Amino acid sequence: MTSPLRVVALLFPGCTQLDLTGPAQVFARLPGAQVDLAWRDTDPVATDCGWSIVPTTTLADAPPADVLFVPGGDGTFDLLEDEDVLAFLRRQAAGARWVTSVCTGSFLLAAAGLLDGYRATTHWASLPLLAELGAEPVAERVVVDRNRVTGAGVTSGIDFALVLAARDLGDDVARRLQLMLEYDPRPPFDTGSPATADPAEVAAIRSAVRDARLGRVQAAAAAGTRRVAVAPPGAT
Repeated sequence: MTSPLRVVALLFPGCTQLDLTGPAQVFARLPGAQVDLAWRDTDPVATDCGWSIVPTTTLADAPPADVLFVPGGDGTFDLLEDEDVLAFLRRQAAGARWVTSVCTGSFLLAAAGLLDGYRATTHWASLPLLAELGAEPVAERVVVDRNRVTGAGVTSGIDFALVLAARDLGDDVARRLQLMLEYDPRPPFDTGSPATADPAEVAAIRSAVRDARLGRVQAAAAAGTRRVAVAPPGAT
């Protein structure tokens, strides 16, 4: 009998809920999948939407992951030097088939040393800052480098999860799931990418994000908490 696919997602204060719930909706529908949301305790965790999500397990008690998943949100930058969280990520990554993130979740993977020498993506406004923590920033919606899979900003989490499903379980499973979720986006405006949005607005957002986050990223890089971790043998 095939073992269930175990997904362990980090849930933390200030998480962008769609970063988490978009991929989780995909993962939860994969054949035999089990999805756990891990935090320090099992009290409700406030998201950036002002409402909370309840963890299913703790950092200490979380089962070993086949898929380690880190969503994003401004709360990631409060955890870049949190050794409990970084140790949890390293511990889970050591045995996982896939080490993954969406949006600024890649900064936590990088802070744990899990993206050193890997191509990775994140939300476009923060993408250049990833290099501060040892990753190679790539401006693509989903980036796969060996067993690291990273998604860009927020809504790209659904694309990310479908790509991962195809890699792990095959294209037919991912295609069927995309159909069942009726994932056929047709946005009302052609401004969902910095390539098509107003250049002045893109520049202003990038500048504001850099001002808000660069110091925290550089402090984490200088703190020496990052420990380089390599992919398990045979990871592709």
